Amino acid sequence: MSLYSKRGVSAQKEEVHEAVKNLDKGLFANAFCKIYPDVLVGDANSPQDWVNVMHADGAGTKSILAYLYWKETGDASVWRGIAQDAIVMNLDDLLCVGIYDKLAFSSTIDRNKALIPAEVLSEVINGSQQFFDTMRNYGVNITFMGGETADVGDVVRTIAVNGTMVARWPKNKVITNEKIAPGNVIVGLASFGKSNYETEYNSGLASNGLTSARHDVLNKYYAENFPETYEPSLNDEVVYIGKYRMTDKITVDGTETSVGKLILSPTRTFAPVMKTLLETHFDAINGLIHCSGGGQTKCLKYVPDNVKIIKDNLFTPPVVFDIIKSASGADDKEMYQVFNMGTRLEIYTNEADAAAMIAVAQSFGIEAQIIGRVEASDKKRLDLIRNGELIAAY
Repeated sequence: MSLYSKRGVSAQKEEVHEAVKNLDKGLFANAFCKIYPDVLVGDANSPQDWVNVMHADGAGTKSILAYLYWKETGDASVWRGIAQDAIVMNLDDLLCVGIYDKLAFSSTIDRNKALIPAEVLSEVINGSQQFFDTMRNYGVNITFMGGETADVGDVVRTIAVNGTMVARWPKNKVITNEKIAPGNVIVGLASFGKSNYETEYNSGLASNGLTSARHDVLNKYYAENFPETYEPSLNDEVVYIGKYRMTDKITVDGTETSVGKLILSPTRTFAPVMKTLLETHFDAINGLIHCSGGGQTKCLKYVPDNVKIIKDNLFTPPVVFDIIKSASGADDKEMYQVFNMGTRLEIYTNEADAAAMIAVAQSFGIEAQIIGRVEASDKKRLDLIRNGELIAAY
């Protein structure tokens, strides 16, 4: 059993998928988000012209990392990154069905009031508005509809930051992944670096696999001093087994930062890039995949059944994943199905259109390249190849 499983979490969410397998899949079974006929307006004259999408997600256990960093350093601004994480995990999923504007967002914050004061709530809420203001500068308009903040210390140990995003969109402008076909290439957008709309280096870790990252990287100091940050029934052998403190220094690309800053890098949104691509290259976009929960295997849930996905030119994983891999001892197969490993958005397109899409991403300061291709297959499968050698098959 992997360390990930021993900590009570699942990268593939098998039990969740089993529970929802009989639910209506919406209009398009392979779409990254569930798409339904319009019920928000329900125009009787054109009932088939618009669709609705509502999506819920959050920052997950990354909020525990923010809690530890805040307690150790006193820097409350770290909570603004958690606000961004909760928003982007919704926003970038909606990007994958072609939606990039006129969105509404409602937050849900559950806290243990004994440990999480008003100062933290203020940072999360104001951090949300700050992110929306930044996106508005790039033509991505998100209305903050408020939300629910509940004091539920008997339910959560520290704080959970989640949200719901909703949109009404023209049906003829959605991406359904049904056009993904043999002969397509995959353009990958990097999760790491510093884009034009970011203020500092982004490690690329995003908001998935943070339970593993936290326990594998950080040391027993946190178990001894902050027992509220982990499930007490866990075996001690999987709790905070790393060597680092949050404040330990590390150099990335010639710039000194801390381990805490690396693992708390706010999840990068690709909204400014995708707005441009969806407005100017819509017909060339055959599919979109956000490599979130499930990492590089996420595509298997959304591509058609008759394809083999070959990823043989992924980005070299940035340093944060080297730290996690070294600390955990996980093999490549587990790392690539838990983490994005530096490549977080996939655009399935035609080879002739790839260069133009890469150029758009680069104009925003985001690395992009062809990371793989689609081939015909009698069953759905994925091969990850590095330097000409197969490193994992799913």
